[in-house]
Amino acid sequence: MRCPFCNFEDTKVIDSRPSDEKKRRRRECTNCGKRFTTYEVIEKPTLMVYKRDGSFEPFDRDKLVKGIRSALKKRPISVDQVNKMVDEIENTYANAMQTETTTSEIGDKVLHGLKELDLVAYVRFASVYKDFNDLDSFISIIKELS
Repeated sequence: MRCPFCNFEDTKVIDSRPSDEKKRRRRECTNCGKRFTTYEVIEKPTLMVYKRDGSFEPFDRDKLVKGIRSALKKRPISVDQVNKMVDEIENTYANAMQTETTTSEIGDKVLHGLKELDLVAYVRFASVYKDFNDLDSFISIIKELS
């Protein structure tokens, strides 16, 4: 790390502590003795999603949260529970250093999470995700849950 004051290459870390999603470090230049703060952020690989129409687009966390929230409308599930579920999905890909996935794989992970959280939301999400066209589709998924 270069000193921002004298541009010397060698600095030492005096203090290090977590701050939000970052790591805050107080540093001291070994040449001029001045102190400064740096923030270290974990860089996640960009996840590209292969869509049903054959196109690719970057993973959009807000889009996923919005879809889950619409399935959870008027259900007793907190925003924190939704964020935790989406965090787990994102971390699965980041930990595997996976840079590509499909919408169906993400949808399956959401269904798995919703099955544990709320069965009504599970059926709602499945009806859109699996494109239910008739009453038999709803009946079969409800029988599956019973």
